[in-house]
Order: sequence, then structure tokens, then C-alpha cells
Amino acid sequence: MNKKTYIIAVLVLIIDQVSKSLVEIFLNLHENFTVIKNFFYITVAHNTGGAWSIFSNHSYLFIGASVIAILLLIKFMFGFKNNFRNNLAFGLLFGGIFSNLADRVFLGYVRDFLDFKLFGYDYPIFNIADVTIVVGVLLLVVAVIKGEDKRDKNSC
Repeated sequence: MNKKTYIIAVLVLIIDQVSKSLVEIFLNLHENFTVIKNFFYITVAHNTGGAWSIFSNHSYLFIGASVIAILLLIKFMFGFKNNFRNNLAFGLLFGGIFSNLADRVFLGYVRDFLDFKLFGYDYPIFNIADVTIVVGVLLLVVAVIKGEDKRDKNSC
């Protein structure tokens, strides 16, 4: 890709790490702040597992998976057309993965704080990096559906 991808990744990393740190400055673990009653809360949580806390207390698995994901993304990103959507997708993915990886390596857990209650379901708490990873994957799915996962003569 190009430097836009890396700029996006660094911005995601910074925004995610700063937001996690700010939340932990103002709230204690498991403490919450109501943003929209019965819908959206800021709740401090430490996750030693993956999504929905699967494989809790196995950070080494997620550190390894993150490193493998980064290496695979590096390998496959050069097979995608160089356009804004694909640069954004890879930037969001790299930034999100690196930010959660930094938490796991330096803290032993991922800091989560976005807490939604949807139609009576208390959705698992997550963070900005998680959002960027999901959006990045969705953008890559769109790219694959549109056939932008293979370079042609006209791609830069």
C-alpha cells in the first residue's frame, strides 16, 4: 500500500491508546459512567481473552494470533488494488491489531470501555481498536466482492 495506510494505522493506535488511558484516569476498574441511560455506558474492563472473553487468561495465544495476523496482512495487502478504501481497511486493521497487541504485551490484558445494552442484551464491552478491526474486515470483504483483491495493469 502507501504511506496513507501507515498514517491511518498510527492514528488509530494513538486514538485507541489515548482513549483507553483517559478512561482509566477518570474511572476505576468495573466502574461505569452513563452516557445514554439503558443504552450506552463507559465501563472500565480488562479482558485477558478474546471477543466475549473466550480463552480468558491465555494472552500468549492472542499475542501469537496478532503477530500471525499482522504478517498475513503484510503479505496479502500488496495483492489488493491501491485505492482509498483498501488503504483505509488495512490502516484500520493494522492500527487496531497493534493497539490491542500493545495492551496484551505491556499490561497482560486489553483495556475495554465501550458498553452497550441493546434490546435488553448487555453486549460485551469493547474498545475503539475492536471497532476499527471489524470495520477494516468489512471493507476488505467489500474489496473482495468488487474484485479489488487482485492487482491489474491499471492499479498503482
